Amino acid sequence: MKSITQFCLFTLLTTPALTYASDDDYEACLLNAVKNQSGELTVNQIRSRCKSIVTHSKTVKDQPMITQRLQSERETSFEPFVITPHRMNYFLPLSITDSINHEAYKGTEWGNHFKNAEAEFQISFKTPLNYDDLLIDGDGLFLAFTLNSYWQVYASGVSRPFRETNYRPEMFYLAPTPWTPFGGNTWATLGIEHQSNGRTQGLSRSWNRVYTDFIFEKGNFAFSFRPWWRIPEDKKKEPLSPSGDDNPDIEDYMGHYQVGVVYKWDDYEFSFTGRENFASHKGYGEIGLTFPLWGKLRGYTKYSTGYGENLVDYNHKQQRIGVGIALTDIL
Repeated sequence: MKSITQFCLFTLLTTPALTYASDDDYEACLLNAVKNQSGELTVNQIRSRCKSIVTHSKTVKDQPMITQRLQSERETSFEPFVITPHRMNYFLPLSITDSINHEAYKGTEWGNHFKNAEAEFQISFKTPLNYDDLLIDGDGLFLAFTLNSYWQVYASGVSRPFRETNYRPEMFYLAPTPWTPFGGNTWATLGIEHQSNGRTQGLSRSWNRVYTDFIFEKGNFAFSFRPWWRIPEDKKKEPLSPSGDDNPDIEDYMGHYQVGVVYKWDDYEFSFTGRENFASHKGYGEIGLTFPLWGKLRGYTKYSTGYGENLVDYNHKQQRIGVGIALTDIL
């Protein structure tokens, strides 16, 4: 019965679109939508969505890497079992710092037992909130969530605790712009995000930001400039009060913007991330490299120096190097 229903729906979808009847990509998109859609979309919405996907895919094959990634994500929006990555997803079984932040855990029974070597991992995904274009062709509204955690797996004396975990939900609008400097493409993002470590009292760290992100891409190269404005919070009445600003000086260390550069050469991806507060002369720099390993797994190594590796370390300077695997790249 289900197969008959799917056949009838597929017939309804393809019959009015005779101009697309010879287009295998269009028919494949319709068939995939019929098999996987949950009933939320009407026939016209499915047909419109597939037309948009096919139109984009015909012009995207020779486009830069970000455009190709966004199109690939667009094509899997009907899949019920697909989780779309946002930032990188990785696991570093060995992440070594030259200066573990004992000061932040002063007064605890276990802080002095932390090791300079630990594990680090990040899980990041997003989901679109719109099926069709909202304001202009190719734009989208997204919900995203990123979890980044530091695990003291080598500290057997204190039962290998998770030293720090940061939670980062956000909502953002992404759209292409008509500006094409140097023959490349540009994108603009406007978003709001919350970042917290979910701790209580003296270890609690959090802030909320409104940000924009201006992205330039050409070929295998991408550049991002991401300024932000911190949403003000009330001053704490008492140091251990549950309400009020946990970290009023965080911008002195995290700055007001971030730049990112990514270049893909063959199967290797090189990345750089940097922040700087020119008033306090404090900042952060990170370089990364991913490379083929086995199947979908990629080797990943990164080196960082400065302030703000994570929230509990926002005012702690350190150098760190990590080695492990990545499930997804930036591009």
